[in-house]
Amino acid sequence: MKKTVLVTGGCGFIGVNFVRLLLETRDDLQVINLDKLTYAGNLQSLSEVENHARYTFVRGDICDNSLIDRLFTSHDIQAVVHFAAESHVDRSIIGPEAFVQTNVFGTFTLLESAKKYWLDQGKGDSFSRFLHVSTDEVYGSLGETGYFTEETPYDPRSPYSASKASSDHFVRAYYHTYGLPILITNCSNNYGPYQFPEKLIPLILNNALAGKPLPVYGDGGNIRDWLYVRDHCEAILQVLDQGRVGEAYNIGGHNEKTNLEVVEKLCDMVDAKVGLLHGKPRQELITFVQDRLGHDRRYAIDAGKIERELGWRPRYTFDQGIEKTVDWYLHNRQWSESVMDGSYQKYYETMYGKGK
Repeated sequence: MKKTVLVTGGCGFIGVNFVRLLLETRDDLQVINLDKLTYAGNLQSLSEVENHARYTFVRGDICDNSLIDRLFTSHDIQAVVHFAAESHVDRSIIGPEAFVQTNVFGTFTLLESAKKYWLDQGKGDSFSRFLHVSTDEVYGSLGETGYFTEETPYDPRSPYSASKASSDHFVRAYYHTYGLPILITNCSNNYGPYQFPEKLIPLILNNALAGKPLPVYGDGGNIRDWLYVRDHCEAILQVLDQGRVGEAYNIGGHNEKTNLEVVEKLCDMVDAKVGLLHGKPRQELITFVQDRLGHDRRYAIDAGKIERELGWRPRYTFDQGIEKTVDWYLHNRQWSESVMDGSYQKYYETMYGKGK
């Protein structure tokens, strides 16, 4: 008997890769993908699986409690993997209200429906899990040494990270108060196929190919721990299957790089793969711009707990992952172009019709 997993935000960057992983590797699971299809949701990224026998797409808002209740009942949802979130830090600085609405209230709405169906109505079983996917940004900023652990106090610095910290606390509260079977993962910076072009790596790749300036915040010395998206998705699935209920697991790539190092490497890779730009190296396009407000200096994950308890380690080094990433973007220019010109947003209407 197949179990049904509700994946929220399954048309976003990490969600797309996770849905693909489930359909490739888990014949025992039905997948319901719920996505509002805002600017960061790209249904076209899943066009190859839209007719898969174990896959159903539902367009909807995680804040719509009646819709969420209906999904639990009509599909007998037995696990939730919750990706859906506003996740772009720069946008949160300009307009934080949407982040509070989606990341806090939306998470609360999902928790309420899970509690109602699994606990109040007694429809949960031993497989039932509410896995909340969060970020290392809830921990704040590190100095030159040290790592975030699952015991690091929360110290969010942006409206985005504050909204994610709040949702993390709500998820924990539903475990401690009601006994809802929850799991939390906090990950480092993801990269890989299908990432929205506002993010650093696809932005730099697209600009480098087009010969446009390559913007780098501040002095480029901000450090992030880079995690290849396939590694992250495999870790999430392992936590869903084997994680201890009520626990949080940090997921990192063991790949600390400054933003400038990443940009310089991307320039060199594009030069090597497609040739110099008018005879000049693309590093000459690097342009330092005013630093982001509240820009945390360094993030680094201690992923020792998930390795000790669940045996997970990242399979890809940064060199391996970035090679696969650059090759994917070079061979999928049409995907990037459809996002940048906005045509990807018409795909839903093409497939499902207006007003549905």
